[in-house]
Amino acid sequence: MAESRALLALAWPMVIAQLAQIGTGVVDTMMAGHYSGTDLAAIAIGYNIWLPLYLFFIGVSLGATYIIAQHVGGGRTEQVRDILPQSLWLALALGLTGGPLCYYAEPLLDLLDLGAATHSSSLAYLRAVAFGLPAAALFEALRCHTQGVGVMRPFAIASVLAFLVNIPLNYALMYGHWGAPELGAEGCGWATAISMWTSALVLGSLITRSERLQPYLPPLRFASPSLPAIAEIIRVGLPMGLTLFMEVAFFSVIALFIATLGDIAMGAHQVAFNMWDVVYMPLVSFGSALAIRVGHAIGARDRAALRLAIGCGTAMTVMVGLLGMTLLLSSPATLVSLYTSDPDIAAFAVILVRIAGIFIAIDSAQVAASYCLRAFKDTRFAFFALFLAYWLITLPLGYWRGILSTDNALEGTVAFWQSMIAGITVTSVLVFVRLYRTLRRPLPTG
Repeated sequence: MAESRALLALAWPMVIAQLAQIGTGVVDTMMAGHYSGTDLAAIAIGYNIWLPLYLFFIGVSLGATYIIAQHVGGGRTEQVRDILPQSLWLALALGLTGGPLCYYAEPLLDLLDLGAATHSSSLAYLRAVAFGLPAAALFEALRCHTQGVGVMRPFAIASVLAFLVNIPLNYALMYGHWGAPELGAEGCGWATAISMWTSALVLGSLITRSERLQPYLPPLRFASPSLPAIAEIIRVGLPMGLTLFMEVAFFSVIALFIATLGDIAMGAHQVAFNMWDVVYMPLVSFGSALAIRVGHAIGARDRAALRLAIGCGTAMTVMVGLLGMTLLLSSPATLVSLYTSDPDIAAFAVILVRIAGIFIAIDSAQVAASYCLRAFKDTRFAFFALFLAYWLITLPLGYWRGILSTDNALEGTVAFWQSMIAGITVTSVLVFVRLYRTLRRPLPTG
């Protein structure tokens, strides 16, 4: 019971924060959809360009989280303090690299052969967002430090406040209200950038005021970059950054293949995928909390606590997945009606949502095992397992069954989703075998 309470204390702020971050994208889409189709398309295109960069920031920064978790469990407070400046140096480098990549994305847009208006709006949106990416990287560095310690409330508060700030900023800058210029998609980009800086500044302020975090914060003075410390963060975090980037790319490729099956197929896929994404966020939050508890037990070299953390955390993570499956299987038509009134898309989407329910249940086991491996700082295996399952099994299987073997749009789209279930099943088996073997070895010393 005590372990369950400790896990929930970590998980619920992350659930709130993740839902707030998803909510920002939902608000952007809704407001753009009521503004113009061109601006909606421009934001969708731009979002799918800068989002992989942002996810890469998250993955690399998470390397510090699992290093810190083991130090906290081992009572090595000084080492925890020393990591934060190095995380910030790394975040600064990532942000100052990602910002220009986003700003100068015109050659990538040229490859998409967009209409002139969509091209112009997409570029304006991306150039505005580019000014927020350094703040997004700094935010993730701060968030990962508090997450490693096991204090998640500042992250939740900062994420919710950024979400709330984004709503009036979008309204003003997209539509030109309250004396602001009417900028359309570009205005959405500036609202996003300002929200990114808001979240970073709020989180930094909350961290300095948190009594629980004070022992783990370094003194306020200049700290030079330490290449060995930064290299360790990269060693642990880079595979996670590449994994997140690879997952986004994989699902984008799947969507492009399904788009060739027609607008109804693509619309139904987008509805089902968005529902899966919403249910997936609580799953990831519980997985992250599980990893922190496991990391603390590893740092303390306490096998009893380790077994308890893994058993309790895995059970709760899988339970969240089963609840998500139940929700998607029990009322798919009602859920789909929230997204579309088109009867053809709705009927198509209901079938896919049921498959998504099965996918999320299997994925919950994969998430639990993968996050346990992260706590051991074993991040490369999950990357290779996912690469094998998604790119070498799911994608060829989906293309063969969904494109080459049928001319029916419904059968083709279902085949892609069934192939994703095959891929996530393979991944789950691989990471559980890896975790079993890891647990049979001596615990790491630090």
